Amino acid sequence: MKKGIFVLIFSLSMFSLQAQDATEIVREAYEKVNGTSNYIEMKMEIVRPKWSRSISMKTWALGMDYSMVYISAPAQEKGQVFMKRDNEMWNWQSKINRMIKLPPSMMMQSWMGSDFTNDDLINQASIVNDYTHTILNTEMHDGYECWKIQFAPKPDAPVVWGGIVSLISKDGKHMFKTEYFDEDDYLVKTEISTDIKKMGGEEITTRFETIPEDKEGHKTIMIMLKADFNFQLDESFFSQMNMKRIR
Repeated sequence: MKKGIFVLIFSLSMFSLQAQDATEIVREAYEKVNGTSNYIEMKMEIVRPKWSRSISMKTWALGMDYSMVYISAPAQEKGQVFMKRDNEMWNWQSKINRMIKLPPSMMMQSWMGSDFTNDDLINQASIVNDYTHTILNTEMHDGYECWKIQFAPKPDAPVVWGGIVSLISKDGKHMFKTEYFDEDDYLVKTEISTDIKKMGGEEITTRFETIPEDKEGHKTIMIMLKADFNFQLDESFFSQMNMKRIR
């Protein structure tokens, strides 16, 4: 009996340690590409079977709770700003001089016509905080040995994904591939990260491709052009007043 109890306690301890380690791996990968604060210039290309279009933007972020996106091109979109504060998202439309708070019903709508949703922008930190993480095994990916980690939603967590599986490199903590599943365990979309470069003092992946599973010929590509990390940035930067004057 004592031996059985010891084995049970040891097994539970190992499970708890593994879960903790897996969460720490995910946290490190998230923080590597975001830092404590960041400024990033990037280009987004939306690809469809019969057309494509590009959008240029500047982004600022502080931790997991504050972010701002300024659209710098094309001309018809220039000046539009999105801001996240905690769990709220705002949109400043400069051409019509209108500030809009996005309601929960719009969270799953496409952002700027891309394969990203408004929820993808507002809940980036959710992958760290709202899931339990388990290492399934290790796999090789583009010459890197990676952990294959499964994300399971915590009870009552405000998430839209039924599960997530990600490949995170042991060397460098690069999140190379992430698959998103619905509540019925069907694959909805895949995100692939490539092109490791040194930006802002960090070696990070700089090309991010999102591919929806059920829409042939559809994908969205994000390319980082410039990045700076871990500089002084205050919460007061993320205000509705600043949305109107930022360039």
